[in-house]
Amino acid sequence: MHQALESLLDLLDLERIEEDIFRGHSRSAVVPRVFGGQVAAQALVAAGRTVPAERLAHSLHAYFLRAGDPGAPIVYTVDRIRDGASFTTRRVVAIQHGQPIFHLSASFQRYEDGMEHQADMPAAPDPESLPTAAEMLPRHAHVFHDPGVVDRLLEARAAVDLRYVDAPPWGTVGTPREPRSQVWFRTNGKLADDPLLHVCLATYVSDMTLLDSVLLAHGRGGWTVGDVVGASLDHAMWFHRPFRADEWLLYDQESPSASGGRGLGQARIYTQDGRLAITVIQEGVVRIPRA
Repeated sequence: MHQALESLLDLLDLERIEEDIFRGHSRSAVVPRVFGGQVAAQALVAAGRTVPAERLAHSLHAYFLRAGDPGAPIVYTVDRIRDGASFTTRRVVAIQHGQPIFHLSASFQRYEDGMEHQADMPAAPDPESLPTAAEMLPRHAHVFHDPGVVDRLLEARAAVDLRYVDAPPWGTVGTPREPRSQVWFRTNGKLADDPLLHVCLATYVSDMTLLDSVLLAHGRGGWTVGDVVGASLDHAMWFHRPFRADEWLLYDQESPSASGGRGLGQARIYTQDGRLAITVIQEGVVRIPRA
């Protein structure tokens, strides 16, 4: 297993400090705040550890309230909202320096048979035919306002093999494009069979690129380039079918709207054999920096 993936798994292995209270730590990020995907994944871990193993996560809804401090631990408190015959609901609040920085509601369900249909998987090239981050990022080093961004991006994403189907926003700065982006991703190493672990890792990755499509529509490179100021506001995910985060997943993303200093991204995540595994929606602050 890749050392970076081991480090990420350690990050998600929260310390239980009291009944329904957990403590987590942070890792280095591209920007000087806690990565939103990390907080969301850790909160889902906390919720999942209070739920019977046979009940699988099927949805989450979250709000990012304050920027997290990467130098301080994060305390996660879990509220056992409901334990029903089929569904279990949990609410999690992430706290730093005495203030809530993140709020998550998650629902879990025991397996049931039911009606089946899904949207077809869109066309996409074989992930193995696409360049890795280590091959692609250095080609665009000249567009970043900070020469160290490339190294920080590679370090922050080292646990995940993430491959863009087309050029990312910072690859075509100044050229507006259709507000749609596709990436393939999987972890850099095999994982245990625990379904909660795979759901939490997909949650972690889901915050990496979802607002790319907003930037593409306006020819903006993003926060790492310095032509946009942004942050995640809220995030929702629905887990439809079983999947493995250590096998290729297609993240098909688009932006239907941007207005009022906010941009909306929506996406579907498919397994390589075409099963719709996850639906994701996120809104974020997307502002052009003032002079």
